[in-house]
Amino acid sequence: MSRTAVFPLRDYNLAATLTSGQAFRWREENGAWENIVAGRWVRLRVNDKTLHAQVAKPQKDWQWLTDYLQLEVNLKKILADFPKDDPHLAAAKKTCRGLRLLKQDPWETLAGFICSSNKQIVQIQQIIGELCDRYGEPAHAGWKTFPTAVRLAATTEADLRDCRMGYRAKYLHASASMIASNKVDLAAIATLDYLAAQTELKRLPGIGPKVADCILLFAYGFPEAFPIDTWVLKALRQLYFPRRRPTPRRLHSFIREHFAPYHGYAQQYLFHHVRTHDGLLSGNQKT
Repeated sequence: MSRTAVFPLRDYNLAATLTSGQAFRWREENGAWENIVAGRWVRLRVNDKTLHAQVAKPQKDWQWLTDYLQLEVNLKKILADFPKDDPHLAAAKKTCRGLRLLKQDPWETLAGFICSSNKQIVQIQQIIGELCDRYGEPAHAGWKTFPTAVRLAATTEADLRDCRMGYRAKYLHASASMIASNKVDLAAIATLDYLAAQTELKRLPGIGPKVADCILLFAYGFPEAFPIDTWVLKALRQLYFPRRRPTPRRLHSFIREHFAPYHGYAQQYLFHHVRTHDGLLSGNQKT
C-alpha cells in the first residue's frame, strides 16, 4: 500500500494528452497535473522518462491509473499503421509526438461532451468546474468528484442552467434521468459493436454522431470512432479534398477506408495538429 507510484514512460507526451480536448478537468500547476480519476484525487509529474503519481489515500493496485492513461498501449505499433502515403498525418506524428488517447469514465465523458456543444475548451472547463463544485462530493484539497447521473437527475433544468451551460442543461438533465433510471445502460455499451454502440448512445437527448463518437473513443476505446467537429471537417476538406467539397457519403467512405484501422487515433492527431498550429487551415478560429 502506497500513496505514490512510479511508472516508466515510453512515447508518452503527458501535457499534450491532457490538453488535447479529450478531458476537461485536468489542472496544471508548477509542472504537475491534478484531477479526480476513478473517484481518486491524483497528482502527476513527469521526471525524465518516468511518471510520478501521488494520491491522497494509499493504493494497493494502480491499474485504474494505468488503464486511464493507457500506459500499456503500444503507440509505436498504432502509428506504424497510419497510412504510409499521407503527408498530413506524417506531419501530425512529428508535431504531436507521444499523444495518447485516454480511457475515461463513460458517464463523465458523456456529460462533458454534451456540455461541449458550440463551446470553446476554456468555457467547457468552466461549466464542468461549476457542475462539480455544486453537485460533486468532496474528494481532497478542495477537489470534488464528478456528480453522478443519479445526482444530476435529482436536480432541475433550471439548476443546471445556473452552471452556465445554457440550452445544454435540458439535454444533460434528460440524459442523466434516462441513465439513472436504467433506460440506457452505459456498462452494456462496452459489449456492443461500434455501430450498435453509437445507435444506443444516440438515444440520449443531445447526443448526435459527433458526441457519440467522442464518448466511444475517449471512454470506451472504440478504434473506429472518428468524431467530426468543425475543426476536423475543415481539415478533411482542405487537406484531403482541396479542389472539390466531398458529399457527406463520400467523406465518410474516405474516412473508413483511409484511416483504418485506428480511425480514432488518426482523428486525434489531426485535430490536435491543426488546432495547435496556426496557418495550417484557412479561416481558422481557436476553439
